[in-house]
Amino acid sequence: MADETLWLPSLVLALHRNRHAPYSRFVQMATIRADGRPANRTIVFRGFFDDSPRLTFVSDARSPKVHELERSPWCELCWYFPVTHEQFRISGPTVVVGQNSDDVSLEARRKIWCQLAEPVRVSFTWPAPGNPRDGRVPFPSIHPDQETPVSHFCLLILDPQEVDLLELNGNPQHRWIFHREGPDHWQGTEVNP
Repeated sequence: MADETLWLPSLVLALHRNRHAPYSRFVQMATIRADGRPANRTIVFRGFFDDSPRLTFVSDARSPKVHELERSPWCELCWYFPVTHEQFRISGPTVVVGQNSDDVSLEARRKIWCQLAEPVRVSFTWPAPGNPRDGRVPFPSIHPDQETPVSHFCLLILDPQEVDLLELNGNPQHRWIFHREGPDHWQGTEVNP
């Protein structure tokens, strides 16, 4: 492992130490809308991509966040771990891996689809997110194939470029900012909280 060891072990340890709190896998993701305003929502961390520090999430290709990331791929995550009182802000470009992607990420997309709980897979058969809802029509309960992702299922892969780690224990607290300066080189600085 290269210089990402400056921050990655802290994140891995936080995930481990908070593993009994299921909501510790919930992350807030901020993107930029077409009109320049920020958009923020909660998404679920699905693991690291290909034994790297890149983070994976899933989304419906019909959702606004996918369109926002295609237009402007940079996003920022804010991730709070309640047991250990740590906050990670992670920013970088995000790749959207959809049905028509033509790289090795397609196999990762399929694997994550297979690992999803059945109710999550079923939710991808519902009508498009954000469209008006007709309360008279029940949502379909189609059970999609467990091995083959539906066409609008996307894998999101965030490639961290900056990490802001704040440990909220202690007085004063501790904070570090890490910048990626090359493919395998990070620089970290402790800063005032």
